Amino acid sequence: MPAPRPESWIQVTNRGFYVTPGGFYVDPTRPVDYAVVTHGHADHARPDHGHVLATPETLAIMRHRYQERAGGTHDPMRYGEARKIGEVTVRFVPAGHVLGSAQAVLEYKGSRVVVSGDYKRRSDPTCPPFEPVPCDAFVTEATFGLPVFRHPDAAGEVRRLIDARAQFPERAILVGSYALGKAQRLISLIREAGYDRPIYLHGALMGLCELYQELGIDLGPLERATGQNKKTLAGEIVLAPPAALNDRWARRLPEPLPTMASGWMRVRQRARQRGVELPLVISDHADWDELTQTLHDVGAPQVWVTHGSEEALCHWASQQGFDARALAVVGWGEEESDPEEATAQETEPSEQTGQAG
Repeated sequence: MPAPRPESWIQVTNRGFYVTPGGFYVDPTRPVDYAVVTHGHADHARPDHGHVLATPETLAIMRHRYQERAGGTHDPMRYGEARKIGEVTVRFVPAGHVLGSAQAVLEYKGSRVVVSGDYKRRSDPTCPPFEPVPCDAFVTEATFGLPVFRHPDAAGEVRRLIDARAQFPERAILVGSYALGKAQRLISLIREAGYDRPIYLHGALMGLCELYQELGIDLGPLERATGQNKKTLAGEIVLAPPAALNDRWARRLPEPLPTMASGWMRVRQRARQRGVELPLVISDHADWDELTQTLHDVGAPQVWVTHGSEEALCHWASQQGFDARALAVVGWGEEESDPEEATAQETEPSEQTGQAG
C-alpha cells in the first residue's frame, strides 16, 4: 500500500497545524489538549495547553515565561528520542534557532513530514546546528524569504560592535536585542571575539540569561545596568529589548549609541526609522540563501510555507520543480516582525514606577 499523501493527514485549522491520526497540534496558536512545541518564542509556545511535548530546554523556557500557565503536564523529549502519539511517531532534531529549538519529524504509515518551526543554518554557540532531514513534505518559515536578505558573517558584525567602544569611549553602546535567543547568542559571539569585560543588561533580559546559564550556556560576567553609576557605563556594552532604545530608560546611560542586532537591519529605512546609528545584521532566522539551500538539502517534493514572504519563496520553489504552497498560519512569525510587541511586557519595576536607576 502506498504511503498516504501528507495533506491527507495534516490540516491547517483555526488553532494551527493539526495532525489528525495523532490528535495533536504543532505550535498551536490557541490553547489545546495536546501540543507539540518546536521552540520557546511566544508565537510558537503559547500558554495554557493541557499537555506539552517539547525539548527540556523549551519546557524550561515556557515555565520561566508562563509559570503556572506553562501547561497542565510536560513531557520532555530530547533530540533523537521518539514518541508514539496515536498513530504518529514524533521525534525532534535540532533547528539551530535558539536554545532547545527543534524540528518536529512526523511519520505516519511511511509518510514523513518535517515541521521546522523557525531555523537558521549559521553557527550559534548557544544551540546545536540545524540538521536537514529528507522528507515527503517540508514545512518552512520564510521570515527573510526575499533575495535582498543575505546576512553577512555574524563575527564581522560583532567586531564592528566591539570597535565602536574604542571609537566612542565616552558613550554607552546600547544594543537592542530580543530577549530570547538573540541576546544570549550575541553575548556568546562577543565572548568568542575575546571580549571578557562585564556586559550590562536591562532587567528584562536578566532572567532568560540566567536561565541559559543554568542550562549550561556560559555567558561570562553579566551585570544589571539599572543602578549603575552613569560614568561606569561609559564605553561599555549594554543590551536591552529593542523597545528600550528610544525609551526613557535609555536616558540613564551616558550618550547612548543606539545599536540594533536584527536581520531587518539589512533594510536601511528600518534602521533610520528606529533611530539606529549602528545597525548590525545578525539574525536567528535563515536568510534567502539558507532557505533555498535547505529546500534542496531536504529534497521534499512538497514545500509548505507558513509565515514571512510566502509568495516569493513559493514562486522560487515552484520554478525549481517543488510542489509549493503557502499555508499562512495566522499567529506565527510575530516574534521578530514586531519587536515592541515581543518585549512590551518585559519591563523593569523601576520603569513602571518612574524611578531613576
